[in-house]
Amino acid sequence: QVQLVESGGTIVQPGESLRLSCKAPTDIFRLYTMAWFRQAPGQDRELVALINTVSIADYGDSADGRFAISRDIDKDIVFLQLNDPRPQDTAVYYCAAGAPSELRRGTAAYWGRGTQVTVSS
Repeated sequence: QVQLVESGGTIVQPGESLRLSCKAPTDIFRLYTMAWFRQAPGQDRELVALINTVSIADYGDSADGRFAISRDIDKDIVFLQLNDPRPQDTAVYYCAAGAPSELRRGTAAYWGRGTQVTVSS
């Protein structure tokens, strides 16, 4: 069973930056575009950002210019930097891997279990 393992979710105050990490199996990391999604309570899951195998990144509307996705090709980890987080960024953040077209449709070949981010004063 493929495992994408997220970490870094925590409780932060508004404006306090944090970074999420997702460790992937090497073959998945090298073959697939990686992405971050999020789902807030009572809302649909939404694409936050994706990054392809040559590190070209793209962002969903929810990133709002404040988030940055990157990948460490030596450690098979994809990161999501959340800068200036706001209460509305509170959600479970999921790591995913798949083809760019399916990720943009909201689906993926592989999913992590998610990590909770809470932004609250």
